[in-house]
Amino acid sequence: MGADVTGTPRARVVFIGPMGAGKTSIGKRVAAQLSADFVDSDAEFVRRYGLITPYFDLHGEAAFRREERRIIARELRRDTVLSLGGGAVLDEATRADLAAVPVVFLTTTAEAVSARVNDGTRPLVRDGVGEWVRLFEQRRVMYESLADTVVDTSRRTITRIATEIAQWVRDRQTVGRGTAVATAGSTALGADRVCTDPAVPCGCPSERQA
Repeated sequence: MGADVTGTPRARVVFIGPMGAGKTSIGKRVAAQLSADFVDSDAEFVRRYGLITPYFDLHGEAAFRREERRIIARELRRDTVLSLGGGAVLDEATRADLAAVPVVFLTTTAEAVSARVNDGTRPLVRDGVGEWVRLFEQRRVMYESLADTVVDTSRRTITRIATEIAQWVRDRQTVGRGTAVATAGSTALGADRVCTDPAVPCGCPSERQA
């Protein structure tokens, strides 16, 4: 994959979670507040290879995941705010890389994303919200195991969520990874702080998803 994917991952913060949870919308706002570049791994894939659904249909999921991994490996080693596609965490090397950077798991409800996942543009959810629920439940434990904090995006504005997450990132940079940090209106956040119920706000961040 070349020299650009060697070295320790150093992304400012990485967003993981199911499709439709708000990773891109929130990630862009967080990046702006941190004066950092924002990269969406799905958008970067489209820029390089074209629309995901036709590529997926023509080449299969294995080929898609391979190219997705190459993009993520490179972007994780840049000083960016990064949003990952819903299934990116299925790659073992990506999971290993995520251990070195702050990770936010954005969670939401099926009701909040039903309009988005029924538009036919996402290759693994063309059967609608039922398939979205199946994939989310299949991956939920993996998301939780990788997350430094979990944010429910279904109830508050993305602007407020982004502001809280940006402050969380700044606080972590100040005190170091794994140290509990409290911000206004939040409970302490730490590397082992994970909410298993998306209906319950967890820590400082908590709102909408993609």
